Formats: sequence, structure tokens, C-alpha cells
Amino acid sequence: MRATTYMPVLLLAATLLSQAAAADSFRCGTKLITDGDSADKVRNLCGPPTEVTRSEILRRPVIWRFGRPYYLSDEQVAVSLEYWTYNLGPHKLMRRLRLEDGLVTQIETLGHGYHETDP
Repeated sequence: MRATTYMPVLLLAATLLSQAAAADSFRCGTKLITDGDSADKVRNLCGPPTEVTRSEILRRPVIWRFGRPYYLSDEQVAVSLEYWTYNLGPHKLMRRLRLEDGLVTQIETLGHGYHETDP
């Protein structure tokens, strides 16, 4: 068989694998933090973050059912947005968590951490 016969299969496999790899998690000791976890759970398992940045975003209220969004109104509401950064030291990678209304919505892996200096 020709190599072009397998090309669509290879492209589909690569697409599926890249989407699965997009989801990230954060391990605190033996516990795992994933999307949907509450801020309280993260703080209890991982301790306080090194840095917290707070802001608000405006968006339409939405309910997700069976993977589809259903908007409740056209009016926009304020949603609290926080970024928590965890510095795990120079031998580990830092993590940044995005929390919307107190729930983890995104986990990013950053570069290597650093030594904390006392002021």
C-alpha cells in the first residue's frame, strides 16, 4: 500500500492525541488538582499560592448541558477571575491556575521555579 493511504489515519491520530495532551493537571504531594476543583480544595491540598492576581471579566450567564452552552440572557454579568501561581522551587516547574468564580478552569505549566528570598 502507498503511504498516502495512511495519511488521513495518521492526521486523525495526531489530532486526537494533541487534544488529549492539552488538558493539564497539578500534583500536590499525592493529590491531583484538575479543572473544576474549588479554590478551597486547592488551598487545602497545596497551601497558599506564591502569587495571586485578581480581576473581573464580563460575560453572559451560561449553563452547559451535554457539552453545549445554553445562554440564560443577553445581559452580561461580572465573573471574578484569579490567577494563582505556585513556585515549587528551582528543581520543579511552576504552575499557574486560572480560577473563575472560585473554580479551576485552566492549569498552565510555566518554567522552572526559583529560590524565595527573604525581605
